[in-house]
Amino acid sequence: LIVILVSFCGLSQKAPKNVILMIGDGMGLSQVSSAFYYGKGEPNFSRFGIIGLINTTSASDTITDSAAGATAFASGIKTYNGAIGMDINGEPAQTIVERVSPKGIYTGLIATSGITHATPACFYAHVENRGLKEDIASQLILSDVNFFAGGGLHYFINRDDGRNLLDEFTKRGGVIDTVALNEQLILKADKAGFLLSQSGLPSRQDGRGSYLKDATQLGIDFLSGKKGAGFFMMVEGSQIDWAAHGTDAKGVIEEVLDFDEAIGAALDFAEKDGETLVIVTADHETGGFALCAALRDSSWNYNSIDPQFYKGADEHHPASHTTTLIPVFAYGPGAEKFGGIYHNNQINHKIIEVTGW
Repeated sequence: LIVILVSFCGLSQKAPKNVILMIGDGMGLSQVSSAFYYGKGEPNFSRFGIIGLINTTSASDTITDSAAGATAFASGIKTYNGAIGMDINGEPAQTIVERVSPKGIYTGLIATSGITHATPACFYAHVENRGLKEDIASQLILSDVNFFAGGGLHYFINRDDGRNLLDEFTKRGGVIDTVALNEQLILKADKAGFLLSQSGLPSRQDGRGSYLKDATQLGIDFLSGKKGAGFFMMVEGSQIDWAAHGTDAKGVIEEVLDFDEAIGAALDFAEKDGETLVIVTADHETGGFALCAALRDSSWNYNSIDPQFYKGADEHHPASHTTTLIPVFAYGPGAEKFGGIYHNNQINHKIIEVTGW
């Protein structure tokens, strides 16, 4: 019976060889819940057997921003809002990419924002303020990141210092595409990057298509095909947060469903591979998003749902981050360590513990 239950939950006593950390920026439990009511069929969220909760408070503020939240995941520390890979004293904090690359573990980062945006940046850069995107971009091309995909091309070629970081990246042996995800480009490359827009990519509503799922699959193919000791990959559904800041309920739902498709690609690989731990969580919730009974003709219709935000979007009261506890979903070897209630920086420590990295 124990063996059956362990198998059903996607658990194993062996250490995972690979880790895929998926971050839905701004995604609280209500955002996750929208996938169950607005998607077609059961969402991929329902495939997880282990679920936990994290407290996302930063070292400087009760309510975190994405920079402090992602630094907690990447470096295992609580820090101040705005910090990219820096501790509370303004000193660089070792990222998981920096920790595992010398061990022969390949690494990848994917986002629907610019790759210099707060969440992906925290996995390779060290700057005092998240707004220093040219500094962040220059650190990416010198980093040990093997695969990256997102937007942010502007900070690599239209720079105040006149540098062309794409040329510098290729001179260092990397390959880069600024047009589309290109499977042929990366066949023999050890480092590959895709910068597919000047800043963030279009929203799903504005025609981004299946980019996030496709990039996740391409990253898995690239990293798992290397003869390394395994891989670590971070995938961010960046624009759940953006839609929530704009109190765009349809946009939130579309971005969550898009993120769920990418989760499906990761879980499909993990199920076949048997050596991959998949963790899905968020840096914080945005907007106080809720799925409420619809008000129709002055009465409540409890069979109809209206998605709502805690605050209306106007110049004085835009939708902002909240401090609600955030769900953590885990599948694969070591997943059982991610149940319970704990602080967000413990995600990093738990990954290190179960992998032995």
